[in-house]
Amino acid sequence: MTRWPASPLRDLCQVIQYGYTASATEAEVGPKLLRITDIVPTLIDWKSVPYCTIDPAIIPKYLLRQGDIVIARTGATTGWAKRIRSDVNCVFASYLIRVRTKVDVSADYVGIVVESSDYRRFIHTHMGGAAQPNANAQVLASYPVPLPPLPIQRKIAAIFSTYDDLIENNERRIKILEDIAQNLYREWFVNFRFPGHTRVKMVASPLGKIPQGWEVCKLGDRLELLYGKSLKASTRAQGNVPVYGSSGIIGLHDQALVQGPGIIVGRKGNVGSIHWSFRDFYPIDTVFYVATVLNLHYLYYSLLHQTFTNSDAAVPGLNRAIALSKTLLVPHAELLETFGVTVTPLFNLKDVLNRKNSSLRQTRDLLLPKLISGEVDVSELDIRIPEDAA
Repeated sequence: MTRWPASPLRDLCQVIQYGYTASATEAEVGPKLLRITDIVPTLIDWKSVPYCTIDPAIIPKYLLRQGDIVIARTGATTGWAKRIRSDVNCVFASYLIRVRTKVDVSADYVGIVVESSDYRRFIHTHMGGAAQPNANAQVLASYPVPLPPLPIQRKIAAIFSTYDDLIENNERRIKILEDIAQNLYREWFVNFRFPGHTRVKMVASPLGKIPQGWEVCKLGDRLELLYGKSLKASTRAQGNVPVYGSSGIIGLHDQALVQGPGIIVGRKGNVGSIHWSFRDFYPIDTVFYVATVLNLHYLYYSLLHQTFTNSDAAVPGLNRAIALSKTLLVPHAELLETFGVTVTPLFNLKDVLNRKNSSLRQTRDLLLPKLISGEVDVSELDIRIPEDAA
């Protein structure tokens, strides 16, 4: 079996740079600010990436461009990386480093390698920080990247771009389904235009006028927020059980802690984030998971519409007692059941697409080491190379 020589990532880069220190804001005061939480999901949701204030004179120093690779250098997701697939008006935050490859290597190929689970395992083995995992640029750039000839790098990148395009298309479909379900929730339970609403009397409540028969209570009256359990980063790479942190799925494990479907709430890090798991899952100690007898679909969107803040002064994070004191509007049981029946097909289709993407990722991850080692030879394959990669 042919094995390509390997070079440390640092030797393939013309730039290795720490990001810009700034506070994120939803106001469009400057360029977008890419953070760790933005690069952990499968795709970067550029619409949700916030903005920042920055001196225009130094924007070029931190501005991302197509082919750049950004890597998380601290926290539970240290070693997670994303390659930037198109030019964006965005700078990167200080808890990220940016690497920019030399012109004699394929940026897409190097990015694919650095995005891999093998790269994350390597970083987890070599990083420091007992309480707060972290890795400096020297560690993050020490990974040995197998380096086939440039034409083969480009072919491998083209193969994986096909996988990425399929995954991205499925993610877009998932987003459309999610938008449909969210719009339905808002129409029924925020605007009160639910089926038969014209026949229901509006009555006074602490929240203002609400449909008669609906109840205003506290979150704690209808649900529990239970603590997740710590799980070493080194054990989050194998298995079929999704591991949830406050930024979403951060790995896989061989055992579940909670039976799905379920709702996860960010406790530390991405405080107040809300995630839905179709399957049995493992929530780590930076999140809560929800126990309730209330309709899960309704509760999921109700929690998305809550405002949870970093309210624990002693230990930064989401204070459970304060979170459970939030107000919850509970419609009558028949309408909740109707909502669940209506959105379940949307959730089921989302689950199918998520499983397809999971299968695509698994196939891609199994194929990657065979391609970059030379075990699978692509040199004679007739693969179309995008013009900007040639």
